[in-house]
Formats: sequence, C-alpha cells, structure tokens
Amino acid sequence: MQSAEAKFNKNTLFLTLKRYSSAVGDMEKTILLPSLLRDVPSDCEAADETCRDLYTNYLMLKAIRNTVESSLVALDDHKSKNTTLTKTLEPFLDADPEALFLFHLRGLSNVMSDLTKKTRSVTDKYLDIIGLAN
Repeated sequence: MQSAEAKFNKNTLFLTLKRYSSAVGDMEKTILLPSLLRDVPSDCEAADETCRDLYTNYLMLKAIRNTVESSLVALDDHKSKNTTLTKTLEPFLDADPEALFLFHLRGLSNVMSDLTKKTRSVTDKYLDIIGLAN
C-alpha cells in the first residue's frame, strides 16, 4: 500500500482538480469573445461522437468546472445517461470496495487530466484565432 500512496502523492485528486479549475480560470480570462469559437471544429476525428465545435467545448468545460467546485450532481441525469456504462461495469460492482474505489479514483484523475489538456487546447486555439499564438 505504501507504493500506491507514494504514487498518488505527486498527482493527488485534489491537485488534479485544482489544475483543472485553474486551467478553466485561465481559459475564461483569456477568451474574451467566446463567440469567436462558434463553428470552429475541435481537434477530433469526424467519426467521433463527441466531436463538437470549440464554443460547445468551452461551455462544457466551464460547466464541468462549476460542477466540480460546487459538488452538485443531478443524480437522475447521471443515471439516465449512463445505463449502458452501468451494464458494462456490472462485473466490477461486486469487487472489493477498496479496489473499486482506487479504480474510480484513477479513472477520475485520468478524466480530469484529459479535460485539463482539452481546456488548454481551447485556450491555445482561441489565441491562434485572434493572432496571439505562442
């Protein structure tokens, strides 16, 4: 257990969430005209179902940050959207609670890191659009 704790000390969930919140804050400070992001495709493949324009991503990333910071989650929405996912995860539901917790903790940490990268990508793309790219 010691090695698992040492591994999470550098990249704790708290720090991951703080980095995400900070990246969204930077995005909001940088993007003064979010409407410029409308109809600008995000970096995704055409077959990807989650492929949206940058404006939609901007709104989604802000909404996720607000949910993370307020800890308010509509449980009914969550259940209806994830019935297929729940069926896929049914074998894991009988697992050891500690193992299940670590599995979800790692997953949440990975998702938040990916969202942080996406947030920085939207910010960089906006700077590119207005001609201030690094």
